[in-house]
Amino acid sequence: MKKGNGSKPKNFTNGSDLNFEAQLWAAADKLRGHMDASEYKHVCLGLIFLKYISDAFQEKREQLLFVFSDPKSEWFIKEEPQRAEAAENRDEYLAANVFWLPPEARWHTIKAKSQIARDRQSHRRRDGRD
Repeated sequence: MKKGNGSKPKNFTNGSDLNFEAQLWAAADKLRGHMDASEYKHVCLGLIFLKYISDAFQEKREQLLFVFSDPKSEWFIKEEPQRAEAAENRDEYLAANVFWLPPEARWHTIKAKSQIARDRQSHRRRDGRD
């Protein structure tokens, strides 16, 4: 296969019946659109890194909320608003070597915003405004 041509053979597979790699490649190629592959890798790597740190952040946040809501824990916080506020304490994440992310940079927020953008774009295409 030539480097940088942006396409994989149609029968590309890892031997599984799911053909997962071919589907993943096709999705990435579709997302890339007209962007050069050498530029696209920066977008992909950035998104992969963001997803990784967002997952780690979310896991730590869930752990904190669990501890803060457990009446048997020495860190128990009775009121829900105070638990949510305590779970946003940057120092808790730094102590566990986890990146703290502001709410607007968390994966679920970005995913929701991208879905809104896709819905708007789809709506424009249906109306012939694209």
